[in-house]
Amino acid sequence: MRLLALAVLAGAFIALGAMFATTVLAGASTMPFGMSRLVAGLVFSLGLILVVIGGAELFTGNTLMVMALAARKITVREMLRAWGMVYAGNFVGAFGTAVLVVLSGQYLLAKGQVAEVALSLAVAKIALPFHQALFLGVLCNVLVCLAVWLSLGARGTADKVLAVLFPVSAFVAAGFEHSVANMYLVPLGILIKTWAPTTLWSQITVSTSDLAALTWPSFWWSLVPVTIGNVIGGGVLVGAVYWFVYLRGERTG
Repeated sequence: MRLLALAVLAGAFIALGAMFATTVLAGASTMPFGMSRLVAGLVFSLGLILVVIGGAELFTGNTLMVMALAARKITVREMLRAWGMVYAGNFVGAFGTAVLVVLSGQYLLAKGQVAEVALSLAVAKIALPFHQALFLGVLCNVLVCLAVWLSLGARGTADKVLAVLFPVSAFVAAGFEHSVANMYLVPLGILIKTWAPTTLWSQITVSTSDLAALTWPSFWWSLVPVTIGNVIGGGVLVGAVYWFVYLRGERTG
C-alpha cells in the first residue's frame, strides 16, 4: 500500500509539472520555437523535482531496477510486480490530477489558450507512428534516468534541483515521450473534448471535428510504444550500462 500511495503521488507530481508547462506554453506562439520549448522544459522539471525531493515512486525512474536484477538482488517477478503497481498508481495520480484541472476550469485561462495547447499536445501524441513513439520514449527515459542518477550524487536540495533541471528540460524541449506525462496530457485532452463548455470552441482554433481521433482506445494504444521505449531507455541504456560499468564482476547473490 505504501508503494502504491507513493506511485499515486508521483503521477500527480508529473501531472502538475505538465500542467505548469501547458499553462506557460499558452500564447507562446510569439516566442521563437526553441525558447518556448526551453521554457516549457524548465517548468515541467517541477514534476521530477517533486518526485526526487518530496519522495515518490515513478515508473520511468523505476526502470533502473534492472541494475538490482542484474546484480541478483531481486527476481524478475519482484521487479515486474513493482513496475505493475507503480505504473497503475502513476496513472491514478496523473488521471486524477487531469480530472481536478478540468473541474477547476484552469484550462479555460487566457481565453481558452491553455485548452488549445492541451488539445494540440494530446492530438499530436496519439498521432505518432508506433516506431517513432517507441524511439522518442527511449530517448526520453535515458535523460530522465540520468537525472535520477545525477540526483543520487547530490548532497543538498539545491544540488538535487540542479541535477534534475537540465536533463528534464532537454527531453521536453526535444519533444521526447514520457509515459507518465502522457497519462495526464492525453486524458486531459479527452476530458476537455468531453466536458468543455460550448463557449470554449468559439474562442480557439481547434474544433471538435479536429478531435475525432482523440479517444480512450487511441490513448491506450499510444501508451504502448512509449512505455516500451521508456523501459529500454532507462532499463537498458542507463541501468544495464551502469551495472556493466560499476557492478559487473562484483560478488552477487
